[in-house]
Amino acid sequence: MTSFARSIRVATRRRALVLVTREVEAVVRESGLTVGICNVFILHTSASLLITENADPDVHSDLEGFMSTLVEDGDRRFRHIAEGPDDMSAHIRSVLTATSITLPVRAGRLALGTWQGLYVWEHRQVPHQRVLEISVVG
Repeated sequence: MTSFARSIRVATRRRALVLVTREVEAVVRESGLTVGICNVFILHTSASLLITENADPDVHSDLEGFMSTLVEDGDRRFRHIAEGPDDMSAHIRSVLTATSITLPVRAGRLALGTWQGLYVWEHRQVPHQRVLEISVVG
């Protein structure tokens, strides 16, 4: 068995989904492995990972709209507001989604469906530098 690991940085501009499929696939290619698995882990508690539609931006708007009604910024029940009204809501959004995703690798690429993309979902309202740990095993 062979393994390969790499960290990458992802710049976010605000609360939104940031497509990272190409960047992660570049790490898979760099690994030289053609068959195996790729695990992606985000090193943060106020952003998450998501596999979702990569063609229609309305999907992203609908996801954000749904999540914003589920977890509102500035909810009076939140005590943890050290970094502003989106602080605790960002942590809850992260807990409700995923901080790690494992994907199959086939023919040296991520084995994603036609309309699937891998995203970092920034849950804060301001820009951040997010770090992804990517491990490829085959």
